[in-house]
This record gives sequence, C-alpha cells and structure tokens, in this order.
Amino acid sequence: MNADGAGPTLVLVLAVGVLAATGVTLLLERSLTRILLGVVLLGNGVNLLILLSGRSGGPPVVGTGPPGDFSDPLPQAMVLTAIVITFGLTAFVAAVAYRSWYLTGDDEVPDDLEDRQVVRLAERNEIASSDLGEEGPGDPEQVDPRPARRRLRGPGGQP
Repeated sequence: MNADGAGPTLVLVLAVGVLAATGVTLLLERSLTRILLGVVLLGNGVNLLILLSGRSGGPPVVGTGPPGDFSDPLPQAMVLTAIVITFGLTAFVAAVAYRSWYLTGDDEVPDDLEDRQVVRLAERNEIASSDLGEEGPGDPEQVDPRPARRRLRGPGGQP
C-alpha cells in the first residue's frame, strides 16, 4: 500500500498469481499449442505484475497537475516493451508449432534420440564415449522427407 491508501488490490495480486501459475504449468507441456498459450498467459501475468509495481496517480503528462500526483511512467514503458517482446516470442512459437504440424501432422514435441541415450546411460552409470546418433560426425540431422501423416489419410480418416 502507498501512503495515500491506493495500491494493488487482492484481486489484481491473485490475477497475477493465477496467470503466472497457469502459464508456467502450460509451458511444461509437450504440445506446442499449450506452450504457446503458456507464453501468452505468463507474459500477461508478468506485464500485470510490472504495472502493479508502479506508483498510482494521474496521467504522467507535464502541465496536467502537480508532479507529485503523477503515476510512475517507467512501469508503463516497461510493459509496452514487454508486450512487443511477448508478441515476437508468440509469433515465433506459433510459426514453430505450424511447421511442426505441417511436417509431422501433430504439434507434439518428440523425444530426442540423444536424450533417450543419455537417460539409458545415466541409469547404468555409464558415460558415452562417442556420438551414438544416427548421423555421422559431420552430417547434420535431416528432416524426414516422407509426406506428413495427415496427407496420407483418405477421406474417412483411414489410410
């Protein structure tokens, strides 16, 4: 609370908590659509938190009143910047989700072959001495050239 009694209300603080908790929960999912929604919710929660951190008051325009009654313009500028950054990140994740859906027919993030190998070696307390992936040391990983599953299905959804 500020000296004049104005400050963030319990409803706004709870809204920040719910948005942040829901966003983090969705970020931990394997579906890129849920990750996208998590980025949006977490971004909105952080924007509201930044906005609540400033001093409340009138609009910070010179000549409209005494400077002591102005709201703090810094959190407002930070929120505008955060909105642009969140929009860019949202556009990037949406493009990745669309590309994944176009190539594989779903937006689920698959397990990486090297990650599975590391888990198996960690369970046996062994260390990999070489790259055990399918590609060679100088070959980059390739996208599967076969058509996506959604294009192989017939009109009734059957292959």
